Amino acid sequence: MILTVDIYSRNTWWKIAFLGFCVLVGAASLYVTDKLVSKLEEREKQQIEIYAESFKYMMTSETNQDVNFFFDKFKQANVNNPIPVIIKDGSGYLTSNNIEIPKGLSSKETQEFLKIKLEEILRDDNPPIELDMTLHKEYIYYGNSRLLNILRYYPLFQLAIVLIFGLAAYLLFDASRRSEQNRVWVGLAKETAHQLGTPLSSLTAWVEYFKTDPAYDPEIVKELEKDVQRLDVITTRFSNIGSVPILKDENVAETIETFMAYLQKRISTKVSFSLDNQLKNNSTIKLNKYLFEWVIENICKNAVDAMEGVGSLKVVMKETKNNQIAIDISDTGKGISKKNLSKVFNPGFSTKKRGWGLGLTLAKRIIENYHDGKLFVKSSEVNKGTTFRILLEGQ
Repeated sequence: MILTVDIYSRNTWWKIAFLGFCVLVGAASLYVTDKLVSKLEEREKQQIEIYAESFKYMMTSETNQDVNFFFDKFKQANVNNPIPVIIKDGSGYLTSNNIEIPKGLSSKETQEFLKIKLEEILRDDNPPIELDMTLHKEYIYYGNSRLLNILRYYPLFQLAIVLIFGLAAYLLFDASRRSEQNRVWVGLAKETAHQLGTPLSSLTAWVEYFKTDPAYDPEIVKELEKDVQRLDVITTRFSNIGSVPILKDENVAETIETFMAYLQKRISTKVSFSLDNQLKNNSTIKLNKYLFEWVIENICKNAVDAMEGVGSLKVVMKETKNNQIAIDISDTGKGISKKNLSKVFNPGFSTKKRGWGLGLTLAKRIIENYHDGKLFVKSSEVNKGTTFRILLEGQ
C-alpha cells in the first residue's frame, strides 16, 4: 500500500530540543555534584589523617597528656557533620569517636556494638590508616559523614526529578498537541459539511428536474443521481466526524460487500477484487456505517495507489478467538519499508506527490476513537504487498 512526505515532521524538533535540555541539565547537575563530593571526600580524608597523626603523637609521646581531651575536641569540631571513627589496637580492642554508644552497655557488649559499627564503616570503602606504634600496629577506620553520603545519592535524586519533570512536560505538551489536533479535525469536518450542503441541495434539485425531462438519457441521470447520493454520504461523514457519531447494529459483511461493489466500478479494471466472508450469518457490530465505509475506502484507495492500478485486492472477514471480528485488507503493491512502519498513521506522512497524507490517520481515528477497535499494519513486505487489519468487538 502506498504510504501516507511528512509535512508535520518539523514539529518534532521541540521534542529533540527538550530531550537535549533535560540531558544537559542532568549532566550538569551530576558533574557539579560529583565535584562537590570529591572535594568533601578529600577534606574528610585530610581531617582523619591529621587526627591519626595527632593520635599517634599523643600515644607515643613521653609526656603524660589526656588523650580523651583530644578526642573530645575532635568530636566538637565535627559536631555538625560527624565522621565516625573506630580505632583498633594491637590486641583487637576497639575504641570509637563520633559514634554514639547506648548507655548501660557492659564492656563486652560495647565491643560487640563497635564490631557491628565497624562492619558498617567498612562498607564505605575507605582504606584504614595504619599507625606504627613501634611495638605494635594500630588501625584507624573511618566512615563517610552523613553529608557526604547524602551528596553521593543526591545526583540520583536530581536525575529522578529531571526525568519526572521531563516526562510530565512531555505528556503535557503531547496532550496539548492532541487537543489542538482534535479541534482542527472537528472544525475542519464541520466546515466541510457546511460548505457541501448548499451545492448539494442545488444538485439534488437539478437531478429531479432531469428526471422529468425526456430529453435527457435516463441512464445518465441515474449515474448522476448516484454521484449526488455519494456527495450526500460524504457530507454525512464529515458531519458525523465533527460530532459524537451514533452507532447502530449493522451487518458488517453486508456493509463491506455493498461498499466494495460500489468502489469496484470506480477504480481501475486491472485491479481484481475478492471477498472472503468467514463470519457467521447476520454477524452484527455497533457501527456508524458512513464512517466505517470511509475507513474501508481510505485503506482500499491507498492499496490501489500502491499497486499503481494493477494487482489484486483481497478482503477477509473472520472471527478471532477473543470473540472479535477481524477484517484484513491485503494488496499486492509496493509494501512498506521497516523505517516507515511506525509513521504510516502519522498525520501528513505520505510518499505520494499529491495528497495530504490524512487518509490512514483519519481511518485510525474513526476505528479507535469512535468504534473502540484497533487498526494496524498486520504484515508488509517491500515489493510484495501489505495487509491492514481492523479489529472490532463482536456481539
